[in-house]
Amino acid sequence: SLSPPVPVDSLLNTCVLTVCCCCCRGASQGEGLGNAFLSHIAAVDGIYHVCRAFEDPDVTHVEDRVDPVADLDIIHSELRLKDIERLTGIQEGFKKLRGAVTKEVKEEQECADKVLQWLQEGNDVRLGDWSAREIEILNSWQLLTAKPVVYLVNMSRKDYIRKKNKFLPKIFEWVQAHGGDPIIPFSGAYENEHADVPEEAREEWCKEQGAPSALSKIITTGFKAIHLIYFFTAGADEVKCWQIRKGSKAPQAAGAIHTDFERGFICAEVMDYEELHELGSEQAVKAAGKYRQQGKNYTVTDGDIIHFKFNVSTDGIEASWLLWCLSSRSHPDPVVLCCLALLQSLLPACSCKYA
Repeated sequence: SLSPPVPVDSLLNTCVLTVCCCCCRGASQGEGLGNAFLSHIAAVDGIYHVCRAFEDPDVTHVEDRVDPVADLDIIHSELRLKDIERLTGIQEGFKKLRGAVTKEVKEEQECADKVLQWLQEGNDVRLGDWSAREIEILNSWQLLTAKPVVYLVNMSRKDYIRKKNKFLPKIFEWVQAHGGDPIIPFSGAYENEHADVPEEAREEWCKEQGAPSALSKIITTGFKAIHLIYFFTAGADEVKCWQIRKGSKAPQAAGAIHTDFERGFICAEVMDYEELHELGSEQAVKAAGKYRQQGKNYTVTDGDIIHFKFNVSTDGIEASWLLWCLSSRSHPDPVVLCCLALLQSLLPACSCKYA
């Protein structure tokens, strides 16, 4: 979806990669996998667009040729056509309305007209200049060309290692002319070999081959493209990583762990990962004056390590919660567990848990 100009309330705790098979000419009218393929795309937050940039007679192409720029034109055209079809249906729905038209409906009608014209001019929705209200409306429609895109250029093993490919300059030129989204060269053949190498030997194997795996870059680039960031919680025995929308406030981050943490939010004690890495310990961070206490208006940044303080009450009985947002112990103190078990037996309505 489009990146909103205001903080987003929704939180995403897992990332799911949906693999969609090749889109062909005429998919918007049902050719090939057609509507099944396009419905899969409608359900995702972002798109990895894999471009074939290698020649191999054993790997056939639906158009019986290798031309990644032509493939890009076809696929983006099909996505726009499907969006045009969707907006046309939305407009037809507006025409069937009877009685007085509300302000909200009028805004949606005007937005549909504006976006439809933009698409008919050959533009993707994500490249338009939209107001905050228009973005809100567009996100509810889940248009295909509104989704962020990362282009993955799949080349031969040989080309990837030597960092040369005859198709890459033309792909780069096309992408720059159509929004300038991220481009990542990789080799599916090379990544298959890399996956078969034992994990402890992969770094040395990559040095011997003369090229790193592109998988980490693909993951982190896609993560950023859909406007997600990480923050960490940790204790003596365990560190956890949590995913939230970029721009989320501290209470929303707490809610990614448990809704009670957001409801009873008091404050967030924050360390920066880079500062912790540089200084070596929590005590050193505190001694350097880098350990910060933040309120509910604090915007969480990528890599924050957070200790949340919060308090919740049920039926007038308070249960105080303290959580290391570096925290969650694998082996809790048995005394603490016994106390909590006793509390829960006495107060069955109280959602008191060890964190």
